[in-house]
Amino acid sequence: MSACTTCGACCACFRVDFSVHEVDDMGGSVPSGLAVEVNDTIARLRGTDHSPPRCAALTGKVGQKAICGIYEWRPSPCREFEEGSDACTRARQRHGMAPI
Repeated sequence: MSACTTCGACCACFRVDFSVHEVDDMGGSVPSGLAVEVNDTIARLRGTDHSPPRCAALTGKVGQKAICGIYEWRPSPCREFEEGSDACTRARQRHGMAPI
């Protein structure tokens, strides 16, 4: 497994907004129980609007053995997030980890 599927820093750092059409009851794949409706067009992953944010689908300890419970069904912002990117580096630093 790459650091990207075991780190979890991004899952416990950023708000994750996506189209409501990505939610399973709207024809997408994101489990509806993990999506919070923001408005008619935007949904948010449950837990990412908390302070500090932590996606409700994340299990384990960030930086050690964190696992996304919906990895196969995660929304587009999660799919598009790049391991080693500036955002990845910021998330890792916020959790006391070195860049990848």
